[in-house]
Amino acid sequence: MEELLARTMEVAVTLKLIAKKELTRVIVDSTVQEKAVAHPTDSKLLETARSKVVEAAKAEGIELKQTYAKEGQLLGYKAGRYAHARQFKRMRKVIKRQRTIVGRLQREVARKMTTLSQAIQETLGQTLGKAKRLVMQTGSRKAVDNRAKLYSWHALEVECISKGKSRNPYEFGVKVGLAMTLKGNLIVGARSFPGNPYDGHTMHEQIEQSAILMQGLGVKP
Repeated sequence: MEELLARTMEVAVTLKLIAKKELTRVIVDSTVQEKAVAHPTDSKLLETARSKVVEAAKAEGIELKQTYAKEGQLLGYKAGRYAHARQFKRMRKVIKRQRTIVGRLQREVARKMTTLSQAIQETLGQTLGKAKRLVMQTGSRKAVDNRAKLYSWHALEVECISKGKSRNPYEFGVKVGLAMTLKGNLIVGARSFPGNPYDGHTMHEQIEQSAILMQGLGVKP
């Protein structure tokens, strides 16, 4: 993608759509690239964990005493209704039951997978590890083992980033930086910054990338 961006700048200069001197002054800004994930409520994440653990166990031929499929679905409905009615004490009780179910399934699979091959144990271990993280973080309301909280089962890189918007205070995705020319708004740099760093700390790396992409043109921002 960086090669394509460099070629785009070269074509713009060749076709005289932008002067070389305009590439020497750039504006750098950061924003959030939102991921296509469901809003990460504790109830939804725990129900996803339950279904994924059951699915992984069945795929490897592990027979479970109980899958809690019907109860898990009903608990998800209850949590949503109690949250809507602002009955948070009841909602927390439902989420506690969901944590109990996920923890029980996770421990059962961990016991029964010891007879399987090492490769299968590693595959199941990743699923069980994510399930354990969700159980612990929904119980403590904090990150586990100094790791970022898990906001999506399939997209581990998603961060919760505060944007200060009244209509949407928090966005779930990855912070990205963009560099563009002062005049003409030609994009001369774009990259992601995992871990939600402070905006001012992204400046050096963003300028460095733009300078590398402009090497073929003999200019530097």
